This record gives sequence, C-alpha cells and structure tokens, in this order.
Amino acid sequence: MTLYLTNTITRTKEPFVPANPDHVTMYVCGPTVYNFAHIGNARPAVVFDVLYRLLRRRFARVVYARNFTDVDDKINTAAKEVDQPISAITERYIAAYHADMAALGVLTPDLEPRVTEHVPEIIDMVERLIAGGHAYAVEGHVLFHVPTFSAYGALSGRNRDEMIAGARVEVAPYKRDPADFILWKPSTPDLPGWESPWGRGRPGWHIECSAMIERCLGTTLDIHGGGQDLVFPHHENEIAQGTCAHDGELYCRYWVHNGFITVEGRKMSKSLGNVLLVRDLLKEAPGEAIRFALLGAHYRQPLDWSAEGLAQAKRGLDRLYGTLRDLGDAPDVACPPGLLDAFEAALEDDLNFPGAIAELFRMAKAARQATAQADRTAYKAALRGAGHLLGLLQQDPAAWFGQPSGADEATAEIQRLVDARQAARSARDYATADRIRDQLVAVGVVVEDRAEGPVWRRAG
Repeated sequence: MTLYLTNTITRTKEPFVPANPDHVTMYVCGPTVYNFAHIGNARPAVVFDVLYRLLRRRFARVVYARNFTDVDDKINTAAKEVDQPISAITERYIAAYHADMAALGVLTPDLEPRVTEHVPEIIDMVERLIAGGHAYAVEGHVLFHVPTFSAYGALSGRNRDEMIAGARVEVAPYKRDPADFILWKPSTPDLPGWESPWGRGRPGWHIECSAMIERCLGTTLDIHGGGQDLVFPHHENEIAQGTCAHDGELYCRYWVHNGFITVEGRKMSKSLGNVLLVRDLLKEAPGEAIRFALLGAHYRQPLDWSAEGLAQAKRGLDRLYGTLRDLGDAPDVACPPGLLDAFEAALEDDLNFPGAIAELFRMAKAARQATAQADRTAYKAALRGAGHLLGLLQQDPAAWFGQPSGADEATAEIQRLVDARQAARSARDYATADRIRDQLVAVGVVVEDRAEGPVWRRAG
C-alpha cells in the first residue's frame, strides 16, 4: 500500500515519497505558550500524532519536531501583567501543554525546539538573507523583501492585493514594499531582547520556524504540518525566507494542513466566551474520548465540537472497550497478516479518519460475532493494533470502565496529580515525578506509564 497525503501547495492528493526513505522528517508548528491549550490547539497535535504513528510503522527512522514559541508579544503582555519574566510564563504553560497532550494520548515528538534556544541560528539566517539581497535592515528592523522571491503566494494561491490585506501588514515608512515582513525588530528596555548586528531586539514570528527547521531537520523537509490558519501568512513567509536562505533549494516537499474547529456551529473566540480548554474538558470526559471526538471528521475538513459529540465519542469507546472486555479470555498475540488491510488502507488514503473508524467498528462487530477462539484471538489483536495507530484502545477495559466520565473533587485532584507527574517526567524532573507518584500511591491510586500516556486506576 502507498501512503497518500493532500499537498496544500499542489492542491492534489499525492503519494508520499520522502527524499530519503531511511530518514523521514516532519515539522509541525506548535503552540505559543502564554495560556492553557484549547481544543483548537489539540486538533493538530492529535492529527499529526496519528500521522507520526503511521510513518513510524512504514519507515525505519522518522524524526518529528514540534516547536514551542516562547517569545511573543502575547507572552510579553502576560508576563507584564504578573510582573514576572517571560520564562516563568512559558515554563508554566509548556508543562501544562505536556500534561494536557499526554492526557489525550499524544506521543512526545522526537524534538521540541524553543525559539529562545535558537536565537543565534535565527540571527545567522537573517544575515544570510541580507547578504543574498533578500532582506534589508532599517531603523533597527530587518525585513524580508517579498519581490525578490517570485514564487511568493504559491502556497496560499492568493493574489498580491489579497496577500497584503490578509497579512494585516504594518504600514511603515521604512518598508520598500507593502508586503515586506519583519525578520527582526528592536526591543525596548522593558521587553525581552538579544544583541544582534542591528541592535538589541527579538525575532519576527516567521523566521523562527525556518531557523529551527534548518537546525533540527536540515534544509529540505519532507512534511510540514499545522492548522489551516497558518497557510498565510506564516507558512507562505516560511517558504520565501527558507528557500532564499538556501539558495533556491526546495524548502518542503509536502505541506499538510488540518481544518478549523467550531463550537456548536460558531467560531471559537474569547468574545463569544466559547474557548474550550483541554484541561476543562478533561473534567467532563476521559482524554481518550476527547481524542476520539477530534478524530470524528476528516482532518482537512472543519470539525464542529459539541457536548453531544463528546458524549457520542465516549459511548463509542464504551462499545469498543466492551468488545475487548468480552475478548478477555483470548490470548494477546501479534495481529495476523491481512486483517488490518482495510483499516490501514483508509488511514493511508490521506488519513481518512472516518473510514478508518468505520473499519474499527466493523472489526469489533465481527469480533462479537466470532465463536472460534482463533478468530476471537485474531480480532482482539486487530482491535489493539488498529487502536494503537489511532492512539486508542490501549487501556485495560477494566481500567477504562473504572474511570468516571465526570470528575468529582477527588477525581479532579487525582487527575491534577497525574498531569503534574507527567509534566515533571517530560521535563526530566524525576525527583518531583517520584514524589507525586508516592502521593498517589498513598491515596490508593496506581499509575501505569504507557507509550500513549499515563493511565491511572484505583487499587483494589
């Protein structure tokens, strides 16, 4: 079978052929860490986690990087409001993001670069763009000169007027062209900044990802992912500066973007008061149910989030886990060849989540109808194997049904401790993680660390 992905830049579904089948690279734009993750942040994390799992099944080596933007005007504002350095804000929300994504069964990427750790690489790339005639310094700023890149607009398909309007470009007298965008900007004494050839300042948003990609994954990516909202201007600008910094070398082979999330049919926004935080949803339903709901639509299509949709996802998982519970007497074996072919074909057809989930339920129905022990054993293995690729069905059924769907105060506190322990482990603070585990054991809670994230149950 061949993996097909819809490539945004060609607007076609293409067979995925990496430049080097022995070393596949993927980069996904991660969060700007100034607040807790909302359900819109969770969708790309889950979508590209499934793609990561699928790639690892097919290729010997896959290197997946997802960044943290840890210097940004929103972070600066949040730090000023509490009179703390930006690191205090970003560390808090990076730990919270790790905990929330672990609760959704999202695997930790191979690399998690941070902007603040790559400022020298950013400065170096800006200097190369200036030297190549693609950028210019003026009044402490450095800007990319868009007319020097003739292919600008190929990703978004916008014309020049649309791009200028869509970018909400700053009208500034020092710009040579209205579409030019910031690579470096000056910092006042009260703002974070680094010394550079153009004075003390900080990087622009777009250059950050290009520099981190070059440092972590090389000059040409196989896959670049992110939300549809990043196509323009962020990814369009990445292509321009990344291509020009590498003397015209291809920046990325496949661009993959997931669709937006709406809430009960409306755009999610602070003004409407409908921004749903992952950590709040985890008080209503298990993380696996939230993940299952996020997989309910094709990744490229909009997904409308609703309380009923989440409840339906929970009921669907109850059915699947009920099937596994009924197969409890069947031994655990490797999945027989061929049994997952239809399921994998759906996933490999541009990550067709609805099609793959339909196959999952078809196998569950066949398992319930099977009477021969060999068939029951085979379907049990198939359900576990399919579940692994989707990041589902990896718990013991008894543990699944032992988890309350809502959270009373005691349950919420247990979940908070489990999340805090996972965040400590992600930060390699094992002393804190062990201390929290002891706290959990003391109140009769057992935590199992699994590839898809921690699972807890009450002992006894």
